[in-house]
This record gives sequence, C-alpha cells and structure tokens, in this order.
Amino acid sequence: MRAMLKLFVQRPWLGALVALPLVLLLCGGIVATFIWAQLPELDALTDYQPHQPLRVLSEDGQLIGEFGAERRRFVPLKDIPKPLQDALLAVEDSDFYSHAGIDFSGILRAFVHNLLHPNRLQGASTITQQLARNIYLSNRQTLWRKAQEALLAIKIEKNLGKEQILEIYMNQISLGNKAYGFGAAAERYFGKPLDQLGTGEIALLVGLPKDPNKLNPVLYPERARRRQQVVLGRLQAVGLLSAEQARAARDKPLEVRRPKRLSGVADHAAEQVRAEIVLRYGEEAYTRGLTVTTTLRYAEQAAAQQALRHALFELERRQPWRGPEATLALPEGDDLDEALDAAFDAHPDLGELKTAVLLKLDKNAAELVLADGQNVTLKGAAARPLQNAKRGAVLRVLESGAGNWQLSQVPQAEGAVVTLDPATGAIRALVGGFDFARNQFNSATQAWRQPGSAFKPFVYSALIDQGAWAGTLVSDQPFEQGDWAPRNYDGQYEDALTLRQALARSKNMVTIRLVQAIGPQRARAWAARFGLDEAKQPLNLTLALGTGSVTPLQMAQGYAAFANGGQLPTAWLIARVEDAQGITLWKADPPKPRTAVSARNAFMTSQLLAAVTREGTGARASALLGRWDLYGKTGTTNDAVDAWFCGFQATRAGAVWIGYPQPKSLGERESGGGLALPAWAATMAVALRGQPNTPLTPPSEGLVQRDGDWFYEEFAGDLAIARIGLPAVDPAASAASAADN
Repeated sequence: MRAMLKLFVQRPWLGALVALPLVLLLCGGIVATFIWAQLPELDALTDYQPHQPLRVLSEDGQLIGEFGAERRRFVPLKDIPKPLQDALLAVEDSDFYSHAGIDFSGILRAFVHNLLHPNRLQGASTITQQLARNIYLSNRQTLWRKAQEALLAIKIEKNLGKEQILEIYMNQISLGNKAYGFGAAAERYFGKPLDQLGTGEIALLVGLPKDPNKLNPVLYPERARRRQQVVLGRLQAVGLLSAEQARAARDKPLEVRRPKRLSGVADHAAEQVRAEIVLRYGEEAYTRGLTVTTTLRYAEQAAAQQALRHALFELERRQPWRGPEATLALPEGDDLDEALDAAFDAHPDLGELKTAVLLKLDKNAAELVLADGQNVTLKGAAARPLQNAKRGAVLRVLESGAGNWQLSQVPQAEGAVVTLDPATGAIRALVGGFDFARNQFNSATQAWRQPGSAFKPFVYSALIDQGAWAGTLVSDQPFEQGDWAPRNYDGQYEDALTLRQALARSKNMVTIRLVQAIGPQRARAWAARFGLDEAKQPLNLTLALGTGSVTPLQMAQGYAAFANGGQLPTAWLIARVEDAQGITLWKADPPKPRTAVSARNAFMTSQLLAAVTREGTGARASALLGRWDLYGKTGTTNDAVDAWFCGFQATRAGAVWIGYPQPKSLGERESGGGLALPAWAATMAVALRGQPNTPLTPPSEGLVQRDGDWFYEEFAGDLAIARIGLPAVDPAASAASAADN
C-alpha cells in the first residue's frame, strides 16, 4: 500500500488518471441527486387523466361535433390489439419489458451506429423516456434535459407497472394531424377502430412516433409510405411477419382519409352546444372528455342539411355563371402536384360541391382535375361558359349522375331548416346555413327576417277566437291607405272569399281586412302568444303581410303550437352531459309548454292550413310526400326577398327560410312554394318515414260541427262576423252565401 502511495507521489499523473473516473462518478452522483430531488411528482401518470375533446352526439349516438386541441380516444391496453402492441415495441423499444427505464444496450447500439453512419443518426430513447419527455419535458436537445429524461424514466419505472406505462404511452403520444394516441390516429387516418386495422395500416401508425409531423400520411404520403416499408422490414426481421405477409402489406394500397375541410351535417347546432357547454363548465370542457347528447335525429338532420343545400344549388343554377373563383399559374412537370395541392387547400370542397382546376381547354371540351386526383371532362354545352377561362382556373362542379359533371358555383344565398317535436319542443334538425366553414352565422336562431305570408295563420287564429269560421266571407277587393297600395301576389281580386279560400290562395287583401277588423294591436299581441317578439312586429296594417321580424326557430315553435293543441313548446337541444367515464353530470328536464291558444282554436286554424296543403299554395307538399295529414303555409315577401315554408304534422313541426344575407330579391319568379317548400318536404320525408297518416283530432269540448265545418260552440248560431269588409246584407243570405263557398 505504501509502495502504491509512493508511486502516486512520484508519478502524480498516474494518480490523476486513476482518480478521474472516481471524481467524475462522484460529480455525476451529486448532479443526479440534485436532478432527482427536482423531478416532478408522478400524479399526472399515477392518476392519468388524458385530455379528451368535447364530443357532441345526436340522439341516436352519431358524432356530429368535436372540440378541443387534441383528438384522443382513450383505449385500455386490454382492448389494443396485440399485433399493434408487438409492432410498436419491435420498432420503438424492443427491450421494453426487460429494462428499468433506460436501455443501455440500445444506447450502445445507437453509439456504434452513429460512429459508423454519422449522416444517419439513431436515438436510443425508450418508450418510458419518450413518455417522460411527452408529459413533463420539452424536446430541447441538451445534456441537462437528457439527464432529466433518463432519471425521470427510472422514477416512472419504479412507480408504475409496464402495462400501465405502455397503456398511457399508446394513448398519449402525438401521431400528427391533431391525433393523440393510436385510437384517435386510426379514426383520423383510416376511419376505423383499432381492432379493424390491417397489417399495412398498423405499420404506418407504428412508424409515426419517429416524426409525426414530417411523416403525416395526409400531407406527406410518400414519406409515410417509405417509413411504412421500413417498419414492415423490421417486423419481418424480428419474426412478427413472414416474408409473404410483409410483401402483401407492402403491395396493398393505403386508403388514407384526407381530413374533412367541409362542414358536417350539424355544425351550426354543434357550435350552439359548444358555446353552452363552455359557459357551464369553462375551458375545461375542451379537455375533460365530456360527451353531450343532443335531441337531434341524425338521419333527419342529414336530410335537412342536404335538402337546404339542394335548394340553394337549384337557385344558383338559375343564376348566371360568375366566372372562376381564382386563376393560378400552374407549372409544368413535377411541381404541378404541389401547386394543385395548394389550390385545393385554399379552395376546399364544400360537400358535394367539388373544387376543380382547369388543366386544358379546347373548342368542345374542358379537362379538369379534382382534389382526389380524378380527371373529369366537360363537353359541349357544359363547357361553353369556360371559353374565356385560362389554364389554372379554380372552378366548382357537381356530379349529375352516371359519372357526368356540370359546372356550378358556391351559392350566395343562405337558408335555415328547423324541425322539432311539437309535444316536447325537442329539436330534431337544425341547419343554420349552407356551410359552416363558409359562414358561422346561425340563420336558424339568429336571422331576423320578414315572414311574409307565413305570418297569416296567426292573424286567422286571432279572428277565429272572435267567432269566425272557415266559411266567414271577407272582401278581396283592392285596398288603399294613403300612399300604401298593396296587391295580391297573383294580381287577381275577387268580391269576397271565405277564410278557407283566402288562406289557401294566400290573399293579401283578405288578411289586411282581418287585421283591420281586429286591430293591429290585438293582432300583434296574438302573434306574441305563439312566441314571436311583439316589439319586432309593426303596429299597423302592414303587419298582415308579415313585415315584422322573426327567426326560423320562432316560426317552427309557433306552428308547433297548432299541432300541439294550442300548447306552445319551448325548443331545447341538449339532452344530457356525461363525463369521460360515462357518468351523467346533467340531464335535461324538458321544459313544459305554455298555453298559446285554446285547443279548439288550434284545431280550427289547422283545418285552414290543411286546405293550404291540399288545394292551395302548399299543395305541392302533399303531392311530394303522398300524405294528407300535412298542414302548412308558404311565405314570400315583397320582391321575393325571403322565401318560407312553415308547417307540421301531428308529430313534427318545421320551418324553412331561404334568402340572401344582405336582403335582396331572390328573383322575380322565386317563391316560398318553389324554393322553401321542397326543402321542407324532403326533410319531412325522412322525419315521417314509416308513420301512418295521422290527422289532428278535434278537442272533446267547445266545438260543434255543421255540414262539415267547425264552429266555436257559443258562436255556432251567430252570423255577426260572417262577412268582413262587405256591405251589410240579410243574415240569412249571408249564411247561404257562406255555405255555397
């Protein structure tokens, strides 16, 4: 021993050489102890609560909206397919079940590889290290951060089991395109759950943790494909796949879904729900994994959206073509695809309205390319409007069937559709506009528009409560008051019409005289009984023509009162709210309806509305649906600025409005019956599918029936208001005349 000490004294450099590792080890221990003391607690892992988005569902469980920065579907490890687990470990951490957080053999392999291949560096982070970095640390490449990561991985391994670590990792890791965890990535990229993934799809997902941004299969399909091939090679090398299985997976085309840039079937409704839930639960609503079930019926909602879009497309088809949305300078060669991708990103498809870019044009044909790479050709008359267009023109096309396409354009008009259950007020469909991506304004609830003739039933209801009946005669002669000289929509005038005839034919002169008879104040107050805003209705005779302001939702509720025996329902949309574990946090107590009018008034007014849909301006509704239990009214304002159809059946009420956001004429030949009614009928075709004809039944008290007509019991023999706006005549003659009509 003395000899060794003498040697170190005589040769100090040897002593330093021997002591250096001990000093480094001691310093490393001190640094490690210091870092360990500062490591965070593991509550985020031991009590793992993954950020899960707010999800909005239809009544029948279909997803209609999702909100939150992270798209995640937590899947317990027991439900994650074993081939996916094995593939992930083979690629990311083959020694996962044997190491204690740090894989020293992996570090050695990476060190040797990096010495031999300095241009293709490898890392050696275990899954536990990746999880530590993902939850607690940044991605900065510093020695201090790497030391924290390694020690934190050891701490995680000491406190959590391997299965728990793997489960959290597979649900937490970012896999690009806002997808976190393999469950969300499978839905995002392939539109399917984990247990339906094929070998090639598993390989693609397993390759993403290496660099989820640069390997995003939507943005960089070739990079993702190359990475998939590497993964398949690795799986074959470790014996998880045979050569034949790997070859089959390589050869099978990948069907990666592009993220939907277009609106869903209920985006305006989903946004309404989002705003309400955030108001209740705060910003945590975006991360708690809340699930909100609405009252919407998915099929009915989808039908309503499609019906409105079709109506707006039809309106647009009658407008002149406005030219291309943009014209791009398209390069030749390999740069063409990149330029086209940029064009489609800037001008995404809007549902069935596809974006197309003009590639080639000659005298008789135009060659276009769509966002999915499909080439289409417009020929003859279909291509004629493009004669002055240039290569690179960005256009819109619609498929007209059998692979044929026609030139179109984005509708400038907007619209809304609302349907609800008259008995409960539960909203079954709510469409707030053509496309939420284009315009977030919810026309169903926020658009205050003139209802036009759709307002008239409320006036008729007010007169019925004073003793009128379907045969009450009213003057249809021209009416003037100062400078105001309204006219009938059809330009025709008769001496007198019954209430049934006048409403069926939507006669303005008759309705004006009804408001004159009962007084504008009473007419306005009566409309307020049906949920309309009294302050937004004019206090003069123009009220008769629907010159006030209403929303489509208000009109749907108002008409629902006729279907519901005079009881006005309150519309509601949210049925219940559940947390991430499926525990109900809140459940709706449906609001009780309030009395708008008596049951007998509702029934008698409905009989007038039945005449509208059987023989009047709304007869097309009965023809389209093949039903005789429909009640409704068209509405067209001056110069066709607003087009409406509002109506109901015993189990469903609804309103459709179409107009320009900045009010202007839809066209001199447009009307509520031509534009809004078909959309209402198409929606009701789905809402009433399988239901038998169910006409409204009269109340048991308060009404009497004579010769097929209904009367208030106390007014059955009173002909005092059998004639309105007409010269006084002998009562008996009046009764005979009314009966003849």
